[in-house]
Order: sequence, then C-alpha cells, then structure tokens
Amino acid sequence: MPVFSASALVSPSAFSTSRWLSANIVASSSERKNVKSFAKKTLQGDSVVIEIADKKRLDRFGERHEKTRQETQYKAGDSRKFKGTADPKESTKEEVSSGYVPLPSRGDKFLEEQKVRDQALVEKQAAKREKKKGKSQVVKLKSLEPCCYGCGAVLQYTQENSPGYINAETYELKKKHHQLKSVLCSRCQLMCHGKLIPAVGGYGIYGREKGFVTAEELRAQLAHIREERVLVLKLVDIVDFSGSFLTRIRDLVGNNPIVLVATKVDLLPEGTDLAAVGDWIVESTQRKKLNVISVHLTSAKYFMGITNIVKEIHRERQGRDVYILGAANVGKSAFISSLLKEMAARDPIAAVARKRKPVQSVLPGTTVGPISIDAFASGGSMYDTPGVHLHHRIETAISPDDLPSLFPARRLRGYVVSPILERKGPESIFSEALKQAEKDEVISNVQDLTGTTMFWGGIARIDVLKAPQNTRLTFYASAALRVHKVLTSEADEFYKRELGKTLVPPSDERASAWPGLDHRNKFTFDYDDTRPVGDIAISGLGWMKMEFLQTESGVEDCLELEVYVPRGIEVFRRPAIPVGANTHSWYSFSELTAEQEKTRPRLYYSEHRGL
Repeated sequence: MPVFSASALVSPSAFSTSRWLSANIVASSSERKNVKSFAKKTLQGDSVVIEIADKKRLDRFGERHEKTRQETQYKAGDSRKFKGTADPKESTKEEVSSGYVPLPSRGDKFLEEQKVRDQALVEKQAAKREKKKGKSQVVKLKSLEPCCYGCGAVLQYTQENSPGYINAETYELKKKHHQLKSVLCSRCQLMCHGKLIPAVGGYGIYGREKGFVTAEELRAQLAHIREERVLVLKLVDIVDFSGSFLTRIRDLVGNNPIVLVATKVDLLPEGTDLAAVGDWIVESTQRKKLNVISVHLTSAKYFMGITNIVKEIHRERQGRDVYILGAANVGKSAFISSLLKEMAARDPIAAVARKRKPVQSVLPGTTVGPISIDAFASGGSMYDTPGVHLHHRIETAISPDDLPSLFPARRLRGYVVSPILERKGPESIFSEALKQAEKDEVISNVQDLTGTTMFWGGIARIDVLKAPQNTRLTFYASAALRVHKVLTSEADEFYKRELGKTLVPPSDERASAWPGLDHRNKFTFDYDDTRPVGDIAISGLGWMKMEFLQTESGVEDCLELEVYVPRGIEVFRRPAIPVGANTHSWYSFSELTAEQEKTRPRLYYSEHRGL
C-alpha cells in the first residue's frame, strides 16, 4: 500500500483533505467512521503520515466535507473560501498562506452599504453648501469691505468719477482711526446739495462709462436673498403701481414672506377713499399669486402708516434680517428715514442708526450697493438695497435733467377731456361728473372725440379711433406733464413743431436726440356707463382713466384707442383704480367667505386729513 505525507498532496481537494486530517477536524462521528474505512493515520516522530487505501475516494470525500463546512460557517458568520474571491489585504497572514480568505458576513455587507449611503449624503450636503456659497459669495465678500453709508458703494480712491470715491488722504486717515463706516463719498456729498450724478449704465440713455454699475450687476447683488431666511418689505409707487411692481419679484425673494408697502399715497387725488384703494391693491396682488402677508398704505412725507409697518416688522421678523426691495426711485430711502425715526423712539440702536441715513434723490440708481443698518436691539440688520432698474419705465428714455418733471411734487389733479357738460339741476344725471369736474381740470370740452389726438408732454401720444359722444378721459400724472389735444390729421406736424417747446419733456436742447414715438399699442373697451371701463397706465409716467357718462339717449358703442410711446416702454391695461371724490358711486367691495378671509393679505392704512 502506498504511503503519502500530507505535504505531498498537490490537488486542492487532496490538500484540503490532508489539512483537515492533520488538524483532526471531524464534524461528526459518522464522518470519522467513514474516514477510518479507507484511511489510517500514524504518528512517526513529529509528523503525521496518512495511509490512503483509495486516493480518488478520499478526494471526493474531502470536496463534500469542504462544501458542508463552508455552508455551516457562513451561517455562523465566519465563512471561508479560496483565495481570489475576497480582498487578500483584509486576510490574516495565516489564512493567506493556507489559501483561504474571509467572506463578508451579512452584517459586514449591511455596514458597507450604510457607509456608502452616508458618504453619498455627506457629498450631497457639501455640494449644496458650495452651491449656496457660490451664489452669495459676491455680496458677502463685498459686505466685508468698507462702503459709503449714503449709497452703498465700496470706498476707493483710484477712480475719481466713480461711485465711492474719496481722496487718498481722507481714506488713509479714516482707515487709521477705524472710521470708514462714517464716510460719505464725493458723489453722495454732491447729491446732498442737489446734483444729479448718474452711476448706473448699460441701458436707456446711460452709457457704459468707466466705473458705472450696470443694472444687471445691481440685480445680481440681490440674488442671495432667495437662499436665506429673511423678511422682505417690497415697496411700490402708488402713482406708478403697474410699472414699479417688479413682476419677477419671486426670482429675488423665493418663498420668503413679503410685506407690500404702497408709498406716496398722499399724492392721490383729493377725496380718495383709502379703503377702496387698499382693497384694489389687495385684489391686484392676489392675482399675482405671491406670498404677501399684509398690504400697507404709507406716506413718508406725512408719516402715514409708518407705525403699522414697525409693528408688523416686530411681529413677523422673528429674529430674521429685514430687506427693503423695490424698483428704482419708489421712495426706499425716504421710507427708511421715516421708519428709523419711528423705531428710534423705543430702540436706542435705531436712534444711533438715524445719524447715518441713506442719501435721498430723484435720480434712479442713487443706491448702488446694499447698505446694512443696525436697527434692532435684539440683533439682526435692516438692509437698504439698490433699486431694481426696469428697462420698460419712461425714465430710461429721457435725460437725467428731465427726470424731476416725471415725479409729482403735489397732489395729483386729473386732466379731463370730455363732452360738453351742462348743469341741469342738482338731480341731473351729470351731477356726479360735474362734482368731480370741479376738482379736476377740464382741458377740453368737445362733442366728439373720434379723430382727435392727445399728446402727454412729448413722451406719449393717444389717438382716438372711435369713441361715443359721452366718453370721458382723465389723465393722472405730474403737473409738469401737460396734455394737448389736436386733430389727428394735424398731429404729426404739431409734434414736429412743438417738441421741446410746448411738448416737454424732452427739453429743447435734447429734442434733437429724441428717438421719437415709434411703439404702438391698440386698445378696445366695451361700453359700460355704470363704472369706469379701465385704466391705461404708461410705465413710469402715470395713467389715464376711461369712462362713459350716463346719458338720456342711451348711446352704446365701444372705445378704440392707439397709444404711442418710445420703443421699449411698456403700456398696461388694468381695472380702474378707485381715486377721486365719486369713487363710492361705482366701486364695490368684494364679499369674502371665512376661508378667503384667512388667506387674504391683511390691509393697514391710516386716514389723513384731506384724503
């Protein structure tokens, strides 16, 4: 009978069997009996010698036993398999030398999968932080630099004609004494004395002079607001409600709550019911589907509604920063000045902030950078932001020297073009129209408006293509913008002759460079003698109200108009805003359910003598 030593076996099965026999590892007594039937071991010195009766039978037995052993140990969580099916680096030196490495258990597999998921989550959160950091990096870095407290421009002493310039000596001295936060740049100093110095270029009449800030750069400074948790005060000019509303406001504020503030309500015509105006604003706002929590009617000049704003801020802020947004020249700086005055009565921090208020000016683009104002004793800041420049407003088409003529200096007074009004007694069907006409200025009494043209200064033209005899047109804008009526057949010659003289703006010296009125808008209004049929609002200018007076003849016909403005200026059609003394005769408030009342923005206003 041949005799083999354990070290002489070379096949995997034989090698496994010899290893098992040398270690005397037998799973059960039945297996031990089977082995004895064909193999016998003897001890010769320090080694084991195996006497094999049938080598093939021994190999088959070793393979079966190895398979059984692996299944048993896998269930126990300590399985083994041949080299090459697991990572040798994780095996012990003894296992590698013997040809075995460990298989991962179910627990090991779960932990490995969990580790992969955790790593993916960490990477996702890191990518989100980097994305957020990238969006706000420009603004955050800029806020660390010393800025002019009047306009928000970064202080510098290299470009003399640019915003934020101060001379080098002053800069070094203030820097040495840590007083740069109290510095007003040269441009702001001149603007405080009535100078109008543009700083925003890239559209309209403004060029791209060196050091000018573009409208796109100003808007980019506000992009980080939507990523933060803040309270937004959105300002809108009540005289130019449609043109200054910021239709893309959601792109700037995201889901942050908005407090809508209508400024300059003291300019509304005499006899206006503020409750009706506020209800009209709420209805217009709801159609835009924004997260507006309240609407406030205010006047910084007469301190109207400011107290309600302060209460709303303290109620809704909840530790958040407050950002004041709005289109250029809606009155943000004047509003902040009144706001700080009201807050200073109870907050010493706000009283200190009043010493360095933002500069006020009629020039769009006065503020060219975010201005941080420490206004809350409980922590947090209030930010005066650069006005959002809208290319569709009329101020982008005229010279800065002509801008003051666009902004009303006193209460609006309607300019009326209507049929002849004859007084027929106190109960006349014309009594309401006559009562309003006493407050407005009737510039033309005509029996037929068809075939006539009205020039609104030199910046708008309205052609009446078709109009009933009882049509009444009322123009609301600055008193400097006069309305002139001529026959449509003579309109072109009249405009060419009077532009810059009778028709201003533009003024005479800038009339030669005027681009003209080449953008046409056509409107049709159906007959309705119970209420005004609507408004036509020209962005940045004002609005015109269309209505049909009641007559005994019962004439019913539509009104057709064509409106010409400079290219790029937007014209809006909207429901008539309820202003004037006869509002109660046609404006009706909406009846709301209890559920609608909950979702409707709250309305705040305070009456002022004369309104």
